[in-house]
Amino acid sequence: MQFKRILLKLSGESLMGEQGYGIDPVRLNDYAEQIAEVNAMGIQVGIVIGGGNIFRGLSGASKGFDRYKGDQMGMLATVINALALASALNGLNIKARVLTAIRMEPVGEYYAKPIAMEALKNGEVVILAGGTGNPYFTTDTGSSLRGIEIEADVMLKGTRVDGVYTADPEKDPSAVKFDTISFDEVYNRGLKIMDLTATAMCKENNLPVMVFNMDVKGNLKKVLSGEKIGTLVHP
Repeated sequence: MQFKRILLKLSGESLMGEQGYGIDPVRLNDYAEQIAEVNAMGIQVGIVIGGGNIFRGLSGASKGFDRYKGDQMGMLATVINALALASALNGLNIKARVLTAIRMEPVGEYYAKPIAMEALKNGEVVILAGGTGNPYFTTDTGSSLRGIEIEADVMLKGTRVDGVYTADPEKDPSAVKFDTISFDEVYNRGLKIMDLTATAMCKENNLPVMVFNMDVKGNLKKVLSGEKIGTLVHP
């Protein structure tokens, strides 16, 4: 399967690396180098990154934060991560543009599809920050929405596990990995690869999702070169 334009969803938690909080410069640079590799292959790259290494709206709500304000704080955390990733890419001489779902010039440009599409066609890496701009939505849903809007061929969900399993492989050693699986089967088995809103959006708009381990350096290029790593979730 050949992909010309991708939406890469990165976990904010993964950016912590070994630190347990914040942004690990080594992990950040690893990600930037992997993205630079596929950018050099001529693949158009849009990116959505979570904010869980800094703040999670849901966990904030459980500690007494108002959910509305907590989600806004989470959106701002994604912008911090987006700026860090853009800076790391710039350091590798890759043009990167941060577009935000909430107006905050001059931190980033306000997102609009035509701006994102033009930048992608010009070979820039486009980092789409701030989630959907609304509370009560996850960055999974934000990445589904942006993937559909930029007409990506696939959403690549970079996680710390190497695909979709029958159960959590970190808890159940007998869990078996799928090479491919349908969105319906993911739902029927109750597998938690994304929240239900994100899963439904991808299914209804025919956006396949590739789940793979982004924390193994070189895996992003391997996935896009057609190597059989990860799990393809299809409509």
